[in-house]
Amino acid sequence: MIAVGADRDAEGFEHAEHYGIPTFSTALSNFADRDAWGDALLEQIRVFNADLVVLSGFMKLLPPRVVDALSPNLINTHPAYLPEFPGAHAVRDAITAGVTETGASVIVVDNGVDSGPIISQQRIPVLADDTETTLHERIKPVERRLLIQAILDIANSHIDVKELSS
Repeated sequence: MIAVGADRDAEGFEHAEHYGIPTFSTALSNFADRDAWGDALLEQIRVFNADLVVLSGFMKLLPPRVVDALSPNLINTHPAYLPEFPGAHAVRDAITAGVTETGASVIVVDNGVDSGPIISQQRIPVLADDTETTLHERIKPVERRLLIQAILDIANSHIDVKELSS
């Protein structure tokens, strides 16, 4: 089964609902602490008996017990060629560092920050006139293409996330 979840109201909900895909939201602000939120989020995910959980665009660190319960079937995209520029400001960090190329990555989520096993990645040039916005806009389609291919490869047993994580 497919479902779309978020930690807040998200544009993707309208798209999902248009195609009859169930949605759920579990806001951190509704819970006493991060662990209680994580437990509720995990409970929501388990309702759908997910074989794979994709965190693309989910900009919060999950509590370790949530990661432990879902990984290695928990993947994410990142707008950099990891391990270069981990963290929430990867595109800005690449611009600030003055590099001539960065990239996009799809990873298995672990309990580090963008430190899990790499599923796929691609280099992207940083142009002389790039801003954080223009570079990020050029990275997004590459991230999406890599993510779609990674999901297909996992679904068709061309990539074994358990093997990547051993």
